[in-house]
Amino acid sequence: MNKTNAMRILETEGIEFEAFEYDFEDCKAGQMALHSAEVSGIPPEQVFKTIVMRNEHREIFVFCVPANTTVNPKKARALTSSKEINSVKPEELLNLTGYVRGGCSPLGMKKKYPTYIDETAILFDWICVSAGVRGMHLKVNGEALAKVCDAELAELTL
Repeated sequence: MNKTNAMRILETEGIEFEAFEYDFEDCKAGQMALHSAEVSGIPPEQVFKTIVMRNEHREIFVFCVPANTTVNPKKARALTSSKEINSVKPEELLNLTGYVRGGCSPLGMKKKYPTYIDETAILFDWICVSAGVRGMHLKVNGEALAKVCDAELAELTL
């Protein structure tokens, strides 16, 4: 297993994590987080997907929410003081973050964007987020992840 930037960041910060791989070949587009939860036997509320959004001022924001939920646009607008906010197009992800769809991690993006993690992350001893490549997750404490990402814990879902 090759180390990813996300793993290196956690190691540098002294944050415990566990990396594991899963098969994603039969996964439908846009369903990577749910698929990974299912094939890994992890409850979907503990597998967090990373959603990158842009507001009307072209500012970029990062949201991490459980696999079985979606970002509530009203809550996202309120948190970011935006009038409009929408997901970026999948083909824009690599240029903006350094990651591809299905492998986007809140750790180690090309630039530091304001990041929000759903507050349910602290209900568990650990959550899973992408390691930065398709087919690999990191099991990490939600509070520790928020700290290293300089993320705000907030109510994000419907």
